[in-house]
Amino acid sequence: MQDLLCMNNDFPPRAHCLVRWYGLREFVVIAPAANNDAVISESKCNLLLSSISIALGNTGCQVPLFVQIHHKWRRMYVGECQGPGVRTDFEMVHLRKVPGQYTHLSGLLDIFKTKIGCPLTPLPPVSMAIRLTFVLQDWQQYFWPQQPPDIDALVGGEVGGLEFGKLPFGACEDPISELHLATTWPHLAEGIIVDNDVYSDLDPLQAPQWSVRVRKADNPQCLLGDFLTEFFKLCRRKESTDEILGRSAFDEEGKEVADITHALSKLTEPAPVPIPKLSVTNMVHSAKKKIRKHRGVDESPLNNEVLNTILLFLFPDAADKLGDVFENRASTSAGNNPPPENEDYNLFSQFKSAPSDSLTYKLALCLCMINFYHGGVKGVAHLWQEFVLEMRYRWENNYLIPGLANGAPDLRCCLLHQKLQMLNCCIERKKARDEGKRGSMSDRSPGGASGDGAKGGEHSGENPDKEKEFGKSWESWSDSEEEFFECLSDTEDLKGNGQENGKKGAKESVNLKPEGRLHPHGKLMLLHPGEPLYVPITQEPAPMTEDLLEEQSEVLAKLGTSAEGAHLRARMQSACLLSDMESFKAANPGCCLEDFVRWYSPRDYIEEEVIDEKGNKVIRGELSARMKIPSNMWVEAWETAKPVPARRQKRLFDDTREAEKVLHYLAVQKPADLARHLLPCIIHAAVLKVKEEEAVEDISSVKKIIKQIISHSSKVLRFPSPEDKKLEEIIAQIMSVEAIIARARSLKAKFGVEKCENEEEKEDLQRFVNSLLEQPEVSVVGAGRGPAGSIIHKLFVNAQRLTESSDEVPAPLEEELRRSGCPEERRQGVQSEFPPPAGREVILRASVPRPAPYSKALPQRMYSVLTREDFRLAGAFSADTTFF
Repeated sequence: MQDLLCMNNDFPPRAHCLVRWYGLREFVVIAPAANNDAVISESKCNLLLSSISIALGNTGCQVPLFVQIHHKWRRMYVGECQGPGVRTDFEMVHLRKVPGQYTHLSGLLDIFKTKIGCPLTPLPPVSMAIRLTFVLQDWQQYFWPQQPPDIDALVGGEVGGLEFGKLPFGACEDPISELHLATTWPHLAEGIIVDNDVYSDLDPLQAPQWSVRVRKADNPQCLLGDFLTEFFKLCRRKESTDEILGRSAFDEEGKEVADITHALSKLTEPAPVPIPKLSVTNMVHSAKKKIRKHRGVDESPLNNEVLNTILLFLFPDAADKLGDVFENRASTSAGNNPPPENEDYNLFSQFKSAPSDSLTYKLALCLCMINFYHGGVKGVAHLWQEFVLEMRYRWENNYLIPGLANGAPDLRCCLLHQKLQMLNCCIERKKARDEGKRGSMSDRSPGGASGDGAKGGEHSGENPDKEKEFGKSWESWSDSEEEFFECLSDTEDLKGNGQENGKKGAKESVNLKPEGRLHPHGKLMLLHPGEPLYVPITQEPAPMTEDLLEEQSEVLAKLGTSAEGAHLRARMQSACLLSDMESFKAANPGCCLEDFVRWYSPRDYIEEEVIDEKGNKVIRGELSARMKIPSNMWVEAWETAKPVPARRQKRLFDDTREAEKVLHYLAVQKPADLARHLLPCIIHAAVLKVKEEEAVEDISSVKKIIKQIISHSSKVLRFPSPEDKKLEEIIAQIMSVEAIIARARSLKAKFGVEKCENEEEKEDLQRFVNSLLEQPEVSVVGAGRGPAGSIIHKLFVNAQRLTESSDEVPAPLEEELRRSGCPEERRQGVQSEFPPPAGREVILRASVPRPAPYSKALPQRMYSVLTREDFRLAGAFSADTTFF
């Protein structure tokens, strides 16, 4: 009963319809379970109502109870509420055509008074609350600030504000479709205001309260969202590159790609490394020539200009014409400079994508743009084919790939990025080897061991561990006339020495010439000959991508737990150890296993002070317990190791084979596989773009959503093949953020936030715009006279002028309007600054004794809403039941 008279909940911005109509805070609704069932017959309705009445009486429940009748869309309810000696009936009228007398206040007051049927004279006062809602739909004079990108301008590297390597952003259509202004008179006494069929005092500008809500366009078309969605569709394509471009595309290289052994045979033919004059045209387009042979010139999906632009963007080093300039650029652009340490940059490790300055990331953005603007999946297949050919060209001609960090593949990145890093490792090794060969051809005096040591010492200082920087250790080998052998055939003469080494002691072994020394290891001396212990030049262990690691661990797991399997596993895992032992033996003739352990694994050599026969303290060392286990892997490996310097050992990392594997892997990728590999990069780029755009607008709710997107994505993208549904959720979240930012910009433009010169007013407007985005309804400070109010007033005035200046309404339609009983046209005339209200809401309240003059005074309430489509009256009438 208090709720019926309370004015705090009169026009709630977002609530159940019964709250709006009756002001109730708690109630129970009984409705048909199935959507298509409806309580239509009057007798069934009465039966339900009487059942409710009995139930309420029996239980003493004081919560109002409603039954939903008629079809769902009509939202018709009847109900009842019982208290001690009191009953309230909730009744409703719903009409399509409005009787003329109910379109204004005086007519509604008449109904209310008649319905109460109050026996008292004069009647107790009726309090009123009125709200008129005006809708603004014509925003045409405020053009939408986002221009769709100009695709033809792409060739210059930009697309109407879009550059390669940047994602587009913003809505293509206005994301705000309507503005609803509600003008409210919250508390009026009867007789203060005149509102009848001839005249009305209700002027919106005079209303004490204004509140605004905006209607958002449903799923506005947004550029970033479209880019992401289209790219995601690629993941579901089934065709291979060959099917898309025609089998002929790789005809000449087809065999090479299909059969790796054929490619390996090329390496046996000795050929000097060609360094032609470099230009984009001779580095790329080999694929294009092949396509042209089998199709018309104009049929290739990407035109030359677009392709050139993209390839120059991906491979900036190709623009340099001279080979030597290129060589310098390649090494610097391979990522030597340290990466920026900020959280945006490090997102790649959470998303398992690639750093935002890497080739993989740029490639993802280019493919995304091509997929959207330049030939869809065909364009993607074409660019990928050019990319693969470029990779092969670089491998064959020893050019490093730009935009990749140095060193072994980074397992925090996506597999494709790891594969490209692997290829770079191969190119680096091959380049170093070829340079070594070239260097050895020139007439350099072969430096001795001390020369080697000195040279190594400069790089590594007193680092007791193995030399890490591979390129540097190669430099010191190039003094020698010998090449890097793939097999040990020419070291047979060393075999004897190696095996007899242990038996015959140090005398003969000293005759062996030490080879492959890097630098002396601090003050350590060899145990037996007593000479300085030298750190050998060793081979770096082979870099691995995650799929190779997985493959290897599967193979090792399959060997089982049998003794034989365990032995085989140990042999496989000790290839690197054996190589280091051979290098150590070559650098330190006459050494023993203890010497090797002291350098390689100092913890396994235990030293302790003991007192010898003469009573002097001496330090004696021995191998640890694990090294003394019978048939120990280390002991076995030491016995089989021959003194062979690293440059003459079998390569641990066969760069030729690994490079061919990577090139084959790249060549067989379908556009769908490619899209799956690169989707994390695209999501990463989209998140960075959204963050950048949000920073301009500074919307707190968007900041929260972005944090959620990042944590959601890092969980989903960490796994090898995330579910499509989860990926769609991430894309939908990014799209929703884009729409919010676009709405903020639309509202800013419409309310002229940027043009506002007064700082204080500008801040108020900015706050107002932000509230509009986050709240269902925002009250306007100062109503029609405040800064926001005057802007809204102007918007309506301009919209009205536009309507008046447009073609006159044809006569038949005008008649129809008059007949349909829209009173505002008649009462306000067309001169008003506001259009006719789209909705009129009136709440009438009184406290009246019913049904007899001596009954308790109880709350009576009636709510009326009139829109263009329908008219509704909802009444709550209370009666005293003590004597009735």
